[in-house]
Amino acid sequence: MPNPDRRKIIPRRTPESAAMTASVRRAMLLTARLNRLTYDDAAEVRALFGELTGRAVDDSFFLIPPFYATGGADTRVGRNVFINQNCTFYDLGGIDIGDDVMIGPNVSLITSSHPITPSERRNGVIASPIVIGRNVWIAAGVTVIGGVTIGDNAVVAAGSVVTQDVPPDSLVGGNPARVIRSIAE
Repeated sequence: MPNPDRRKIIPRRTPESAAMTASVRRAMLLTARLNRLTYDDAAEVRALFGELTGRAVDDSFFLIPPFYATGGADTRVGRNVFINQNCTFYDLGGIDIGDDVMIGPNVSLITSSHPITPSERRNGVIASPIVIGRNVWIAAGVTVIGGVTIGDNAVVAAGSVVTQDVPPDSLVGGNPARVIRSIAE
């Protein structure tokens, strides 16, 4: 059930929860096939990634396996996108990646979480979208949390945890990530 703040709330033991579980199973089967491929199997990687997301990706898309996902149907990728190895996408809330984006190794884009209140924690899943603008570089080992928008031309420094929106043309880093400086030309 969508909310005005773009969140999805999926309670346990509902048809939505069953669909989410089926999506995870499907994604695990497809990513297992994808992860048997090598660097030189770029066309096959693109085809399997397109099958995972339900939409063809541009010939300029390049992903180095292994890659992990818990869905796929809620991931949209622009042209000339590079995803390095060992990345994890939890896309229940939606992941939109703009053109010319570079994603370093060991990056996690996690749109889903659980309620914080202990008595409600196992009651379901909460998911919010991640939007990555054009010409963004997300360096190695970054984690981006649901509900975040990363503006055009931004750079996220290695090892950062992004919990808030990133302004365009900025360098952010740390845990939680904070603006370090402007990189506007």
